[in-house]
Amino acid sequence: MATLPLSLALGAYDHTRGLRPRGISLTLSELRIEEIFFRFTRFREWDASEMSFGKIVALMAEPEPPIIALPVFVSRVFRHSAIYVRKGSGIRRPKDLEGRRVGVPEWAQTATIYVRGMLAHEYGVDLSSIAWTQAGVHQPGRVEKVGLHLPPGLRVTPAPERSLAGMLAAGELDAVISARDPGGERLFADFPAAELEYFRKTRIFPIMHVVVLRRDVYERDRWIAMNLLQAFEEAKNLSLARAAEIAASATPLPWIADHARRWSEVAGADFWPYGIEPNRPTLEAFVQYAHEQGVCRRRVTVEELFAPETRERFKI
Repeated sequence: MATLPLSLALGAYDHTRGLRPRGISLTLSELRIEEIFFRFTRFREWDASEMSFGKIVALMAEPEPPIIALPVFVSRVFRHSAIYVRKGSGIRRPKDLEGRRVGVPEWAQTATIYVRGMLAHEYGVDLSSIAWTQAGVHQPGRVEKVGLHLPPGLRVTPAPERSLAGMLAAGELDAVISARDPGGERLFADFPAAELEYFRKTRIFPIMHVVVLRRDVYERDRWIAMNLLQAFEEAKNLSLARAAEIAASATPLPWIADHARRWSEVAGADFWPYGIEPNRPTLEAFVQYAHEQGVCRRRVTVEELFAPETRERFKI
């Protein structure tokens, strides 16, 4: 039986292992996240790709979006852990960031969008009081990959010749928000406790990376959207079962099954859900934050981000 060839770029995840979408012959490229994002955002090299949620929202707000997303969320990370402060800066709580110099790898980086939204909405931090600097975490030359539409009062200064880690060490920055460690000390020393409390209060489990299709690929064969979603769900369910297995560990770490059990007691049996409705608090918060922070030219709706075929399921 003939199958449709489809190229796909992903990070190497246990919950995407053994993808077998019906009617599709995959050519899978497993690469570093930064390489995937750079190559797909700039050149659209694959038919489908993992992509930064921030870039997705920015592109989907354009008049003719070049992509369409699937409600497949391959990377999720709580981000209280992403705030690093310079030792001796005197920053001990979120409000202490006001009036300070804070660096970000990219203003439109998903992790930094979530952190700024959390700082503003949960801790009352005035983002416009901060002097923001954009630069690579460890290497100079990193630049924004999408156009920004900053609201009045927010200012971001690019420093393409510098690195955030270098500026933090030299005392030229007071703090850095980054998914990767730039050095310094974490603002939230006990970040797991802070993140658990945050989830219980808001039900926000930050979505970092989403699977997308090139628009031309999707328009040519719209059936692949649901077939891919189903395949990702099947692979994810097998991964959750491996994590919960107590007879033999599928991961080279102790207590994984017990950790999975305790997290399921907080988040539910499917504690890594795909689809819109189980993730609506997170999705609604993110599109609000992205618009407030000038990442996208208009506020998109959650529904318009995702292929219509993936929003409903058949019933028997």
